[in-house]
Amino acid sequence: MTVILDRKSRTIFENPKGKNVDTTEDSKKDDDNASQPKKIKLKGRNKHRPVNNRVEAGEKLCPSVLHERVCNFGDKCKFNHNVKEFLDKKPPDIVPECHNFITFGKCHYGLACRFGKMHISEELKNKINIDLYEKMSTEKTTVNVLEKDLQVKLWKKKYDFSKANDSERQIKRWCQERVAAQERKRGVTPNIDKVSTPGTDKEGDSLNPSQPSVNNGSNSSEHLPTICDTEGGPIKLRSQEKKLIDFSNKLYLAPLTTVGNLPFRRVCKTYGADITCSEMAMATNILQGQMSEWALLKRHKSEDLFGIQICGGWSDTLTRCSQLINDQLEADFVDLNCGCPIDLLYKKGEGCALMGKTNKFEQIIRSMKSVLDIPLTVKMRTGIMDNKSIAHHLVPKLRDWGVSMVTIHGRSREQRYTKSADWDYIDQCAELAKPMPVFGNGDILSYEDLDCHINETEVKGCMIARGALIKPWIFTEIKEQRHWDISSNERFDMIKSFVNNGLEHWGSDQQGVETTRRFLLEWLSFLYRYIPVGVLESVPQKINQRPPKYIGRNDLETLLSSPNCGDWLKISEMLLGPVPDGFNFLPKHKANAYM
Repeated sequence: MTVILDRKSRTIFENPKGKNVDTTEDSKKDDDNASQPKKIKLKGRNKHRPVNNRVEAGEKLCPSVLHERVCNFGDKCKFNHNVKEFLDKKPPDIVPECHNFITFGKCHYGLACRFGKMHISEELKNKINIDLYEKMSTEKTTVNVLEKDLQVKLWKKKYDFSKANDSERQIKRWCQERVAAQERKRGVTPNIDKVSTPGTDKEGDSLNPSQPSVNNGSNSSEHLPTICDTEGGPIKLRSQEKKLIDFSNKLYLAPLTTVGNLPFRRVCKTYGADITCSEMAMATNILQGQMSEWALLKRHKSEDLFGIQICGGWSDTLTRCSQLINDQLEADFVDLNCGCPIDLLYKKGEGCALMGKTNKFEQIIRSMKSVLDIPLTVKMRTGIMDNKSIAHHLVPKLRDWGVSMVTIHGRSREQRYTKSADWDYIDQCAELAKPMPVFGNGDILSYEDLDCHINETEVKGCMIARGALIKPWIFTEIKEQRHWDISSNERFDMIKSFVNNGLEHWGSDQQGVETTRRFLLEWLSFLYRYIPVGVLESVPQKINQRPPKYIGRNDLETLLSSPNCGDWLKISEMLLGPVPDGFNFLPKHKANAYM
């Protein structure tokens, strides 16, 4: 099936027969009697996107050959072992300089590198700059890498989750007993199995989950439910042993699905972002040891205040995932996603759905906190339905449950990203949550927007999402209190930095280059919306204003402002070489937030 995007009417047409479809108004009038193609209303994301085929295993050089080792699989290996045949089919090098070799003294992709002329000898050996390599090998630039031993334990379900299981079971029991006690007061028969005496679990061990005191963000007066160790003895983590974070007045780069990857976060760190967070990761996939999901959790050494955002809908899964993060990964806080609006997660009781299930929400929060030595934060929306905001009921409860900080996106699930964010409502929630800090999120594209929200509301800080995608240097503007008329050359250098970060992160072989290209194109689908300060009619630019058509001050500036996918491909080819034959691209996200 061929998918065609008509940019004039902003409609997708499905053409099952794969024939050419003329989407102009004149052709529609000429074909009144013909069957019309089915129209799909674009809503938030482009579905039925063209899929580009991955590089087949037989076309890749065996990793053992790359690293000059003996292949353990022998004749059964699915990769190519013929070096000459591989090099004959390999596309020509993109540029003669390899960023990984220059940076680390060795390119781990060796003969497969698309920039290999610099480090491949005439004898087809991978060169090494020994002095630089030994210096860089002592420094870990990226952490939170999934080790094979841990992955096998997760695959075979042999990882010890006894702490999480015991804690989750006892907190669940305590929550059930509390609900039962409330029902008895109302004269209703409790609907739980074997209701024991409040304050004890089914084995008679004292739970003693004292009602938490007000949390001022430091967890200093927090009281946790008692949990038991493997021998049955009571264990209670003292609040002073928990890590504390002062979130106030820090610039927070939002966790952004797809585009909030590690290379992009590194770009934002160079411009002054204080807090970074991983892309949303599914708790179930993390527990299954899925390599693709664990890749989202990687942390670069430049990310000095880093959080991991997880999403799930069940207390047992989220508690085990929290224990795994606490035990195995380097993170400063864990963020629970309660704001994702997509139907796939909502129907499974995840994301925004947790906001409508208070008892389940409480059980999840208390269970996660019982196994974490680092702060737990929550990101959510104003509510689920457009005409019924419920966040103001939840933030005082989250404070009492021990959450360290809450971020509120000023739109409901139904709104997605349409209309303006409701900062008056965010201010109301921040007032009710005191002394727990509340961050606001929505429609920040300049330092004036942020200053207005900080000065006129009770929020302790702001999370920046689409604003950072459109202009990552917004963090510099905020800290220096100015509108930066950044030149097109500076913007291109920023894109080049992203590409180099991507080649480090995803690799410099054919697959790594194309992965870097795909994520670059996703970012360019937002980046083109920036209007240079020098051509603006009025400063500052507003995030919900559709960019007018304009001609830049030079050809590069005009190219960077183009909404055409073809021009984005040209930009990618300037840095990553020609696209493969049959390459197609349509951005995953399609903004429908213009006024």
